[in-house]
Amino acid sequence: MTLVAPRTDRPAPIVASAPSAASGPARKLLLATDLSEASEAATEQAFELAKRLEASLLVVSVIDPGALQLPGGRFRARVDQVRERREVQAQALVERGRSEAVEVSFLVWTGDPGDMIVEAAEAEHVDMVLVGSHGRGAVGRLFLGSVSEHVVRHAPCPVLVVRPKGPLSN
Repeated sequence: MTLVAPRTDRPAPIVASAPSAASGPARKLLLATDLSEASEAATEQAFELAKRLEASLLVVSVIDPGALQLPGGRFRARVDQVRERREVQAQALVERGRSEAVEVSFLVWTGDPGDMIVEAAEAEHVDMVLVGSHGRGAVGRLFLGSVSEHVVRHAPCPVLVVRPKGPLSN
């Protein structure tokens, strides 16, 4: 089941629930993020929800080596360079969590983002996954694939998909 909230100035969540999801309050949330500006709405929603539920927050960022490859086989960045940047950004979220009384930890993995997010949700026994949507729409999903759609379909728990603020950009 997918619910879509009307567009407002605030991030519009889309909630999808897996049939096997346990009932009761969420105690461990997983924020799946690439730590980009496009993920900020999901990050804000994750912190707000973690505070409200007094839940811990696991930040998972997946580096997709295929996305780093340019046509012709060259790479625009090395995986270790991207990992280092993401770890610094994730550490800033841990510090934010300390200041907001939210327990935050992070994982930076390499692989297919959709598969790795689902694997992390299973391995860490999280109660809910929050993931951002880049707002590409049906045409973008057809050609680019959709990490959030994959997570909604395969996660072992409820998934909250958060759209970016403002008008959708294609």
